[in-house]
Amino acid sequence: MKTRIITSAVALVVLALVLVLFDSVLFNLIVAAVCLLAEWEVYHAFGFGRREWIVFAPLVPYTVLVMVSTMPAAWAVLLPCSLLVALYLCVCLLWRHAELDFARMSGVVCFSGLVILCFYSLVYLKHLLPMEQYGSDAIYFILLILGMAWGGDSAAYFTGRFLGKHKLAPVVSPHKTVEGAIGEVFGSMLLAVVITAIYEQIGGLYSLMFSGVGITWRTYLFIAVMGAIGSGLGILGDLFASVVKRQQGIKDYGKIFPGHGGILDRFDSVMFIAPFVTLAVTLLFYRVAQ
Repeated sequence: MKTRIITSAVALVVLALVLVLFDSVLFNLIVAAVCLLAEWEVYHAFGFGRREWIVFAPLVPYTVLVMVSTMPAAWAVLLPCSLLVALYLCVCLLWRHAELDFARMSGVVCFSGLVILCFYSLVYLKHLLPMEQYGSDAIYFILLILGMAWGGDSAAYFTGRFLGKHKLAPVVSPHKTVEGAIGEVFGSMLLAVVITAIYEQIGGLYSLMFSGVGITWRTYLFIAVMGAIGSGLGILGDLFASVVKRQQGIKDYGKIFPGHGGILDRFDSVMFIAPFVTLAVTLLFYRVAQ
């Protein structure tokens, strides 16, 4: 427990430092680096090693391109580069058909695609809500995503530990309980509302929040509903990552976070929450919640 707490504290400090660079291209590149570490964990989870490096090689430049694709020049070449990566992987399978297994390659491509979508959602929020027009709204939504995921995880852990009696998915994740899942839903909703209240106080002082429009009761209602749906997607992401680990016979995706595991062990619950929140902000938030 002590190791987990120390690791969490260090991670929060690193997160704060990264957010300081939010309004620069360095933020995009840092997100790309973290995304690549997660993809490397996927690559190893499916049993690939140094001999199959040709499978992972195109993911490096492609991931960087995706994370900077909010720039016009990068966006212009994203589609043709996506086609080239797809063709390259097909050629690799034809060339090394005796060594490369299609099922494992498909697993890497599918899982890596979800990982890229997750991290690109954070970059897209930055592009969608530029600071000169929307103040710190993009940073708020990123913290909201992480709060829903990690706060919900913590609520599920403590609720399940003290109240858990009914297994949620005994084969896939034996330690998860129905009571823990319910606690996660309410924990995500509560933390989302708390983060919003804090942002209202801090943002209000500097006129940074929601492009100066402010926060109403509809905002809190929308955020609470988003927290409830997000927690469900967080549980789905957690279970998805767990079933992959179980099928591949591994305990953790990595060891980069002592006491927590790898990047994916921390971001599995973020995987579907990030695109969902980004989509909700894009389509609904500024039309409905104010």
